[in-house]
Amino acid sequence: MKFIDEYRDPEAAKRYSELIHNITTKKWNIMEVCGGQTHAIVKFGIDELLPSGINLIHGPGCPVCVTSLELIDKSIEIASRKDVIFCSFGDMLRVPGSKKDLLQVKAEGGDVRMMYSPLDSLKIAKDNPDKEIVFFAVGFETTAPANAMAVYQAKEKGIENFSILVSHVLVPPAMEAILSSKHNLVQGFLAAGHVCAVMGYNEYFPLAEKYRVPIVVTGFEPLDILQGIYMCVKQLEESRYEVENQYSRVVNREGNTTAMEIINRVFKIGSRKWRGIGEIPDSGLVLQDEYINYDASLKFGLADMVVEEPKECISGLILQGLKKPFECEAFAKVCTPERPLGATMVSSEGACAAYYRYRKK
Repeated sequence: MKFIDEYRDPEAAKRYSELIHNITTKKWNIMEVCGGQTHAIVKFGIDELLPSGINLIHGPGCPVCVTSLELIDKSIEIASRKDVIFCSFGDMLRVPGSKKDLLQVKAEGGDVRMMYSPLDSLKIAKDNPDKEIVFFAVGFETTAPANAMAVYQAKEKGIENFSILVSHVLVPPAMEAILSSKHNLVQGFLAAGHVCAVMGYNEYFPLAEKYRVPIVVTGFEPLDILQGIYMCVKQLEESRYEVENQYSRVVNREGNTTAMEIINRVFKIGSRKWRGIGEIPDSGLVLQDEYINYDASLKFGLADMVVEEPKECISGLILQGLKKPFECEAFAKVCTPERPLGATMVSSEGACAAYYRYRKK
């Protein structure tokens, strides 16, 4: 297939649905890791095409959603300073901190700018030597190469008024945290295809073997997801637990080695707090010692800031697949995209936002 509409062909989707029905004999819980997959599932009604025994669990695959409240408050503290130009991807601007969000900081006079690339903020740093330029480096492994390149170029060019607030999280440790939990419901995974496009999928083999779960690297169009579900259910029904690649038109086993090289040069693995979940060991990226001067958290003296998560929002349970958005008492009432309680409602990839947009009733 060459065109997007071919990946959304209703007749092909119907045939895949029939195939899944034909092979399903038991109840299975399958987690799609990525928020982009969640939105496609809810938008196109993919879950409604499946046998009643297949339960799709929405995982912590939205980097905006899992960025800790602590880091949001750090970003607000930095952006509020008069000598700072704070740069961020647009979807972070409305994520609520403990008291306000970055858009409110902008409304109060802070110089907060939406960027499409960290390299754009590096140019701003060159053009504004009297200001401190900070880029909010949020994302899974997918955005890490560009953020790493910005820091690398800043050091090479001697740009000292640039830094990044690092909030990179890694997918495999989060999957292991879910699988090792006593509350775990997941029996199979649809792995995030865009992450694997960068990192490959060698890391998933030990997980599949250790926890005896099938893992299928899956794309984001309806037929991608239906094929990924079919492959996963087929493994479950045959008592297999292998790593398979549905998204072969984009992903190979080794990943993008050039991108991985720049990530490993600038970053190293460290622990990371996940919003609503807590700290997961070795689940994030932090700057290598050689680049530590570009760590905004250290530069602005915020390394020791600690912020407690609010208890009224159940986004943590949603991110772990233990609850669905409509099971929250605040959903579509107190909590809406205009007035979100948690990041799963404000993010364009959040599960709550998907249900609010497509399944509010």
